Amino acid sequence: MPSVIAAFAKTMAQAAGMSLSDDGDLVSDGVVLRSLPQSSDSRISDSDYFELLDWIRLRYEDDIGLMEAYARKIRVDDIGILGLAVKTSPTLRCSLERVARYWRVVTDTAIYRLDETRDPALFAFEARTDHHPVLTLRTEIALAGFAHNMRLFVQGELVLDHVSFRHACRSDPDRYAALFNCPVHFEADHDAIALPPATLDLPNLLGDRAVSDFLTAHLETEIGSLRDDTSLRATLLRHLTPALSNGVPQAAETARALGMSERTLYRRLAAEGLTFRDVLTEAQSSLAQDLLRDSTSSVAEIAFLTGFSEQSTFSRAFKRWVGQAPAQFRQQRPNR
Repeated sequence: MPSVIAAFAKTMAQAAGMSLSDDGDLVSDGVVLRSLPQSSDSRISDSDYFELLDWIRLRYEDDIGLMEAYARKIRVDDIGILGLAVKTSPTLRCSLERVARYWRVVTDTAIYRLDETRDPALFAFEARTDHHPVLTLRTEIALAGFAHNMRLFVQGELVLDHVSFRHACRSDPDRYAALFNCPVHFEADHDAIALPPATLDLPNLLGDRAVSDFLTAHLETEIGSLRDDTSLRATLLRHLTPALSNGVPQAAETARALGMSERTLYRRLAAEGLTFRDVLTEAQSSLAQDLLRDSTSSVAEIAFLTGFSEQSTFSRAFKRWVGQAPAQFRQQRPNR
């Protein structure tokens, strides 16, 4: 089951003026407000984490304020050996490369990519989980936390070119710009921090290649011990769901993104008794149902977000999937 380290949940609780105990109790003013299932390895499931974020967000009622508080409280030290390797890397580029390679040791619900083929370079965040209404906030706090911490461990002044989000602006754009201290673009192609190429060569305050290499060796051992028992269906769903708003992904491009040939993709799906169309339809249907339950988006907007160019085509497909028209489904399903 996808999971995240508990440090992220604890920091979010602190950002909202609460605390999360090792036993999973969320406490405010000495009162236990709710409890999370305990974990023996300091991790919590992605569903428990997202539900906690959603609950805190609704209670806090100021997403940007919550994001700012989280960014100021989270530290790279909170992510264990990876955080130490990031801080002791000789340059910012080396730090971001380590995050991109080893992020899986802290969570398998998202990845980072460093793309230096662009100018400015992009440090991009990509979700690898099923749709959830709080994912836009999760993306924002992830990039806000990294933007704040990069300025702390880099030697000299770090100036970001811009920050971009794939979703629409959800609040005052000036507050976003003030938080990131740079222009912030919405409805973009990537969730990313854009960096002038020269900034990647900035040295880190605690840069020590020998120490960083020692820690990196431990990370190699740790990531090598992680069992990859996720089915291809689950991997595909996590990849396809966030990509649908850009149109229906094709099997060939999806296979390339997953590091395999199209033929291998078909063969592995067949071994699970599935076709690419089966999983694509599941991703569209699941996302559409979640959006109808949990968002105020119109049916036309949901059609676009699930990869359809026409509302009428989406409505026919949705009725075929669940036996009801989208509007009827929304009326009969109370909002979460």
